[in-house]
Amino acid sequence: MLTVQNYALGEWVTGTGPRTDLIDAVTGEKIGDASSHGLDFRAMLNYARTAGGPRLRDLTFHERAVRLKRVAQALMARKEEFYPLSYMTGATRTDSWVDIEGGIGTFFAYASRGRREFTNERFHVEGPTEPLSKGGTFVGRHILVPLEGAGVHINAFNFPVWGMLEKLAPALVAGVPCIVKPSTTGSHLTEAVFRAIIETGEFPEGALQLICGDARDLLEHVEEQDVVAFTGSASTGQKLRQSKSIVANSVRFNMEADSLNCCILGPDATPGTEEFDLFVKEVVREMTTKAGQKCTAIRRTIVPSGLEEEVIKAVSKRLASTTIGSPTAEGVRMGPLASASQVRSVGESAARIRAAAERVYGNDDFAVVGADRSKGAFYSPELLYCADPLTRLEPHDIEAFGPVNTVMPYRTLDEAVQLARLGRGSLVGSLVTADPAVAQKVVLGVAPYHGRLLVLDRSSAKESTGHGSPLPNLVHGGPGRAGGGEEMGGARGVTHYLQRVALQGSPSMLTAITREWTKGAEEVKDTVHPFRKTFDQLQVGDTIITKSRQITLADVEAFAALSGDTFYAHMNDEHARSNGVFEGRVAHGYFVVSAAAGLFVDPDLGPVLANYGLEKLRFTKPVYPGDTIHVRLTVKQKTAKDVPEGTIPQGVVEWDVEVFNQNDEAVAVYSILTLVARGDVKAPAQVS
Repeated sequence: MLTVQNYALGEWVTGTGPRTDLIDAVTGEKIGDASSHGLDFRAMLNYARTAGGPRLRDLTFHERAVRLKRVAQALMARKEEFYPLSYMTGATRTDSWVDIEGGIGTFFAYASRGRREFTNERFHVEGPTEPLSKGGTFVGRHILVPLEGAGVHINAFNFPVWGMLEKLAPALVAGVPCIVKPSTTGSHLTEAVFRAIIETGEFPEGALQLICGDARDLLEHVEEQDVVAFTGSASTGQKLRQSKSIVANSVRFNMEADSLNCCILGPDATPGTEEFDLFVKEVVREMTTKAGQKCTAIRRTIVPSGLEEEVIKAVSKRLASTTIGSPTAEGVRMGPLASASQVRSVGESAARIRAAAERVYGNDDFAVVGADRSKGAFYSPELLYCADPLTRLEPHDIEAFGPVNTVMPYRTLDEAVQLARLGRGSLVGSLVTADPAVAQKVVLGVAPYHGRLLVLDRSSAKESTGHGSPLPNLVHGGPGRAGGGEEMGGARGVTHYLQRVALQGSPSMLTAITREWTKGAEEVKDTVHPFRKTFDQLQVGDTIITKSRQITLADVEAFAALSGDTFYAHMNDEHARSNGVFEGRVAHGYFVVSAAAGLFVDPDLGPVLANYGLEKLRFTKPVYPGDTIHVRLTVKQKTAKDVPEGTIPQGVVEWDVEVFNQNDEAVAVYSILTLVARGDVKAPAQVS
């Protein structure tokens, strides 16, 4: 028998007082219990803010991301421990894979993104410098800093692992401590994974806490620096959003609610086409995966008028081959719902929808494999048909959170769009078509009402992750009924836990604050060429102004011969003048960049290891044969790089490059990135 515990104030705590029974969804037997009574939620929030927050913020984005990766590796190594616990929730092996390994995959994804898209600092500089004055002595920048509160994560029962990890990943990379509140149903699985995270010791004390049981007055204690993220029903979310403390303190509240997602069959995807078969497969998969208990599951199937019978026949045939039963029984493709109460709730909602629709597949007398149907929380897939979906709104208003789907016809694409929009806001919609014109019309018509749209055809089917799979690099959320929130979405998920601050001041002052050189700031010049300095010796602002070089016609023609770029503007004086842009033959832009490198590069062996890339290149003025160029090269930013053990310690240096002509007019501006060794360096060479 499992006694699910809480993790509060750095200790594992067994709740006191009333306990909630945890029931095996397959057998109907009690497997344990849980309680949060006895926990001091105010103290837990204060502990997160005062103990976990400062320790997390002492780490850089990269350091937090590296720890996230190590936790993901540890969880993946122990994944088989979690599957038996998942089966008790009714999830099959495939369902559990999405929950367990999909959740761990989100940790891996954010570990990578945290190192790739954020600097190795405790703050993040966002966007370009904004000029605020004519003379350039007053400028603006935006920076992002971690909020100094706690992330309160309230999760639903359907994904005990993924639901927790997809919220934790961006918050921990951002440097915000978290209190996880899973649904009590399935909390035995959440607790097991959470316990494994704590056992890694990767995150500092106070960074993570867990509540298994009733949330009671938790949200009464949130403050202005806290963030609340909720996943669950729209009605519950609306009540929580209106909590007194959330409203009074303007607490950030992200809501991801169940929605009436749709799948539209394009008029070109007729029976016999690959797209028709893909459509049927996708609809059935979304009805049966997790027994339809997904906030992204397809609830409304919108098909061209005249194809209803073909669609119903094909979907019903595929549903009939779906074996229902115990997740551990061979051949079972759909397990039970999460609980007996869910069976009642789904049945009641389906009955209400049937006031406007007829049941065309499903019945109350169905067989299950490897279990006693009367004891487990089993429910048969149910396909409904609504003949008049524009006037009967029940299928657009009522959600049966299980394997229930309503087929509805449309006569025109405008009508299909109208039906999709009747859901009043969805997490995801999908369209199956091979016609680009159909895709554009439908997508642009329904986009304001959806957080994500999948356009599926034969060319993407093999690698498509499907209608119901949120991905960490894309936004998960939706407008209206879906809650109006956004989770994940790559770097957006991290910035949700950061405060954006607009800085104003002189270029030198903003450079000192951000440690990123801003044009107009003080330049550091000495006799040592910056390519002779190690990563640690380089300073932001280190600058050289190079000698000049004249660009000749022979240079232009030699570069054309070498590169094969014989574009008329470089090779024909008359044609170059005729295009209205140039005064005559011009030098290749890429030759100007190459010649600039020849001016600033120090050729001898030294700390610079490799060219890492070039960014934001703009050619601002033509360079003509006879013009003279010189370069300003400045260290813009330094980022220490994580390197495998046994390799040369190094960092990435971003250099601001500006190429000028003989009139001191900028002809090219860009940034280059170099890998630069850390540590000692040979005797410096002098700038000649």
